[in-house]
Amino acid sequence: MCGIVGYVGNEQAAPILLDGLEKLEYRGYDSAGIAVCQDGKIKMTKAKGRLKVVGELTHNGETLPGTLGIGHTRWATHGEPSDVNAHPHMNKENSIVVVHNGIIENYLKLKNRLIEKGYEFVSETDTEVVTQMLDYYYNGNPLQTIIKVMHRMEGSYALGIIFNDHPHQLYAVRKDSPLIVGKAKSGNIIASDVPAVLKYTRDVYFIENEEIVCLTEEDIEIFNVDEEIVHKESVRIDWDVNAAEKGGYEHFMLKEMYDQPKAIADTISPRIKDGKIEIEELGLSDEMIRGIRKIFVVACGSAYHAGITGKYVMEDLARIPVEVEMASEFRYRNPIVGEDTLVIIISQSGETADSLAALREAKGKGAKVLGIVNVVGSSIAREADSVMYTWAGPEIAVATTKAYSCQLVSMYLLSMKFAQVLGRITDEKMLNLVEDLKKIPDQVELLLSHKERIQKFANRYLAAKDIFFIGRGIDYAISMEGSLKLKEISYIHSEAYAAGELKHGTISLVEDGTLVAAVLTQEDLYKKMLSNMVEVRSRGAFVLAVTQEGNDEVERASDYVIYIPNTNKYFTNSLAVIPLQLFGYYIAVGRGCDVDKPRNLAKSVTVE
Repeated sequence: MCGIVGYVGNEQAAPILLDGLEKLEYRGYDSAGIAVCQDGKIKMTKAKGRLKVVGELTHNGETLPGTLGIGHTRWATHGEPSDVNAHPHMNKENSIVVVHNGIIENYLKLKNRLIEKGYEFVSETDTEVVTQMLDYYYNGNPLQTIIKVMHRMEGSYALGIIFNDHPHQLYAVRKDSPLIVGKAKSGNIIASDVPAVLKYTRDVYFIENEEIVCLTEEDIEIFNVDEEIVHKESVRIDWDVNAAEKGGYEHFMLKEMYDQPKAIADTISPRIKDGKIEIEELGLSDEMIRGIRKIFVVACGSAYHAGITGKYVMEDLARIPVEVEMASEFRYRNPIVGEDTLVIIISQSGETADSLAALREAKGKGAKVLGIVNVVGSSIAREADSVMYTWAGPEIAVATTKAYSCQLVSMYLLSMKFAQVLGRITDEKMLNLVEDLKKIPDQVELLLSHKERIQKFANRYLAAKDIFFIGRGIDYAISMEGSLKLKEISYIHSEAYAAGELKHGTISLVEDGTLVAAVLTQEDLYKKMLSNMVEVRSRGAFVLAVTQEGNDEVERASDYVIYIPNTNKYFTNSLAVIPLQLFGYYIAVGRGCDVDKPRNLAKSVTVE
């Protein structure tokens, strides 16, 4: 979850480090720092708080001259946020400096061993243990030293390392934490995610587990733990650089909500041909699809919610049983999967630690694994048997919007494809579905144009303490996402419930003035949802309803109604989520919250 940037070349490193770290701020952090090597001496500046503090302390890097450096934004795991615990970390002689993303699980054992040998520690971090281990084993050969330390560490890590007696070399290594290397015109660069390097290069190498990289101004060498050279091809990144900028919007989150029509269209359009669904990269023949007896969808957070929607659509359209599981639970419960099972891993970053572990668990049991990810070349994309990309482009705000919307339509496409192959759908119905699917981008754009109305309503609930979201069936899935959006960026307690469960305990929490957001888009469930709305309203709740145009009956059971355009019942979540995203956003803005970087959260959760 931390951000890492390193540079070696013929330009001043510090400004490049600061610029790259700024592009990684969305990952979440509580402190930052940079270290630069010049003439065999390492100088460092780090501080608790935002990156701008380090920028101010170094006059935007001017006080740390040198063409070799590493930088870091930290999200605390071991030790509270502080200047001392901030990265980089150096050994006592200031001759080795390290930045780290991940968790060293056996750091206490290693630390105690080093203390017995006379080492002293100044921080509470597991990363300082890495630095001191490198110091202990250093024999003048950085590669051999790094490999020795790797053999003794347990856990996950991406490391950037500088040795002051190798003042023209930058080292990096990874295990279960993302790391990329880019070849720039003025040198070479490492980073924990693509946006940090887009300004300098489009050609990157995705480093695999237990690979060590040595970068100089001219060369990139990659080694395995046997000190053998690893040859690999670079990947061209086609993202628009401007897509990673705010483009005049107040926040990245708002911009990314407005990116959704294009992102959804980009995800749908290449997969519709002659009125049918063609997912060329699926890696599943029609015969293989016919042999699948069960599907697991495994994900975390919003991706998990997209999976729940996918379950409803897949089961109803293709008539295949689907289980949706949180990755953190799936990996520890010895799931029953086999050769006739398809496991779908959904992840925006493609680096989510629990999802990646679930992927490996499923493959180890013989299941076919499909990744639905947004980041080209990410770990899940590389390790899955096949990958279906969501073409959302870079998403910077911690709270996902456009990536989630693209995950939804990917699950629609997949469900339609399976129904098509299995003969569970007529040509006429498929044509109608395709036509409705193609309308979604324009319908989303229309909903976004009504943001002022939602903003006015949101301003009435800035002081709310508790908000409940309710729905039935597919509407329950979108209620979960609406609730998550609100709580993660506004810090208001919010919960989603299957509306039929209210009477089994939760309704006791509803009191005078409580806001209940009710989603009802499924015609066959209208009457039951209306009953639930009447139940909470009679107990003093203020009911906000989200429903389709023409469902005027809902006005008698609610206090405020947001209408969405009519679409096929399977696709309503793609429209209902828009007002819920806007509602959460404007509540957070009105409360003065840091919308793009909510407290305690990170964009890419690469540790358990």
